[in-house]
Amino acid sequence: MKNLIALLIITICFNCKNNAQTNKKQENVINAKPVEVPIQNGKARAYFASGCFWCVEAIYESVKGVEESISGYAGGHTDFPTYEASNTGRTGHAETVEIIYNPSIVSFETLVDVYFASQNPTQVNGQGPDHGSQYRSIIFYQNEAQKQIILKKKAALAKKLNAKIAAEVYPFQKFWIAEDYHQNFERLHPNHPYIQGTSIPRLNKFKSKFPKELLKEEAH
Repeated sequence: MKNLIALLIITICFNCKNNAQTNKKQENVINAKPVEVPIQNGKARAYFASGCFWCVEAIYESVKGVEESISGYAGGHTDFPTYEASNTGRTGHAETVEIIYNPSIVSFETLVDVYFASQNPTQVNGQGPDHGSQYRSIIFYQNEAQKQIILKKKAALAKKLNAKIAAEVYPFQKFWIAEDYHQNFERLHPNHPYIQGTSIPRLNKFKSKFPKELLKEEAH
């Protein structure tokens, strides 16, 4: 019995130590200096986490000026995260999209508007049926100007809704591209049950309330 109690104490202490180390690593991510991605060939990049990246990828690609959105992982403290690893919640990463856009057509400010208009901004650690820290909402900034845009819009939304906004605000550090099978998932798998039941309704709900002049025309 004494040996069992001793083993339990050792296990608890070990877990506490690991959790403390993980929290410290995550604090370092949150407090790090942002990395700014240079504009290349007239294209800029922005990074958003808002639940399942299958949904978010399609939402941003419906916006004028967005050239491409890529699914991946960001906001964590481990290198080379995978889908399986991030799903444990222990890597600190959230499913994130890299938005490649033309800043002469669409501004970072508008991309932030898209972000808040396309989700339940008060849901913590998830969106819709997806729950867990890997699905939490994060907006990444690359410089002080972007940070202030985010904070201003977040505060205005909190006042409008009279509620706490769940989105975290992180300095951008690194984006890890997700596995190939995640890319363009909604477009390639339109009849997938998740796409039919969650992703497409979320996209249509966003389109119904976002200014039509900022959306791409649908192909007929």
